[in-house]
Amino acid sequence: MDQAKRTKIGTVTSDKMDKTVVVRVDSLKRHPKYKKSYKVSNKFKAHSENNEYHIGDKVEIEETKPMSKDKHFKVIRKIS
Repeated sequence: MDQAKRTKIGTVTSDKMDKTVVVRVDSLKRHPKYKKSYKVSNKFKAHSENNEYHIGDKVEIEETKPMSKDKHFKVIRKIS
């Protein structure tokens, strides 16, 4: 049984590492009591084999097996 892998869409914030980019993923959360929406962001390190993505690019990342201590995503594609 093949399970669908989790994907996220975010913006590249750093491309200084070799074959790795840092992607910021923004999402909206709602406060449980006051019902106000607020923005939260998480940063993920993602594998980029050919160093083809740069700061400001909007990309889609997919979960993979861990490649290092804190890198467990890979970049699938650039979104226009």
